[in-house]
Amino acid sequence: MLRAMSGDSSRAAASRTTPREIAQRSGSELSIRWGDGVESIYAVRALRLACGCAACVDEWTGENRLDPASVPGDVHPTKIEPVGRYAIGITWSDGHATGIYPFDRLRALGERERTISDRAPEAGSEDPA
Repeated sequence: MLRAMSGDSSRAAASRTTPREIAQRSGSELSIRWGDGVESIYAVRALRLACGCAACVDEWTGENRLDPASVPGDVHPTKIEPVGRYAIGITWSDGHATGIYPFDRLRALGERERTISDRAPEAGSEDPA
């Protein structure tokens, strides 16, 4: 029984980080529908700024090397390709193509964005304070 439970939980974890569909929603948004049915929507410029490659992030310190001012406001993916069964590689309109975006990191970024947007006040709503 324990073995079946751990298998079920590992399948559930895999479905959380296994994309069913990846689609460019607009020039500024990318969407991923995960195996568990959740859809994450990403601002593509934010994804470009979140690149974790060695050119964008110092490998030893983890400090960002990428100057956000150097990334055009209209940057967008020109090509999205699978990297094994664990990530996607994105070629960007600014010429950057060395970043790998692991699915577990993309899922975490999507959940963080959803949390931020859930806390943001709706347009036209008044601040109760």
